[in-house]
Amino acid sequence: MLLHSLYLIAIVAEAMTAALAAGRRSMDWVGVYLLGCVTALGGGSARDVLLGHYPLSWVEHPSYLLITGGAALLTIPAARLMHHLRRLFLLLDAIGLVVFTVIGANIAMALDLPIVIVIASGMITGCVGGVLRDVLCNDIPLLFRSELYATVSVVTGGVYVAGLSAGIGHDLVTAVAMVIGLALRLLALRFNWSMPKFVYTRDLH
Repeated sequence: MLLHSLYLIAIVAEAMTAALAAGRRSMDWVGVYLLGCVTALGGGSARDVLLGHYPLSWVEHPSYLLITGGAALLTIPAARLMHHLRRLFLLLDAIGLVVFTVIGANIAMALDLPIVIVIASGMITGCVGGVLRDVLCNDIPLLFRSELYATVSVVTGGVYVAGLSAGIGHDLVTAVAMVIGLALRLLALRFNWSMPKFVYTRDLH
């Protein structure tokens, strides 16, 4: 129940941040609605398609489309206040990342897939929605920049899988994995931790 509640909070937060991205690209209200849905639900949809896990979450629960699209549209009149809530949204985004990761890993484990696929499933669930948002907004996806994001998802998924493999209770493993992932993400934001960059500027000609 707690995980599901956190999931709903996470998709709402993702939809609202997507709406702000749509506003920066001067999209109409339909664009705002669709970008909110794609960002919030795209990671889980990509995971389910790749794993052959049906029905998709928003097909099984059509209310998710109304929740995420509605949250995106409600962002429009509230946009002027959003810069005051930046830290809150960073926190909610971090919570969303670890929640999506655990849910994605759990689904792959239920399908009895290899550990590597389980961790990849968690990362896809946590990160692909943001990639789709950035691609649709013609930005370089956050996933491909130096900021710790996908790494946090991999660590979260790894702790989750390792804990379950060690026979630790599901609820405790879920809590520990999420706390570790959340702490790593927040510390990365606080201290600007990042992965090494590859910079190549020489012309081949």
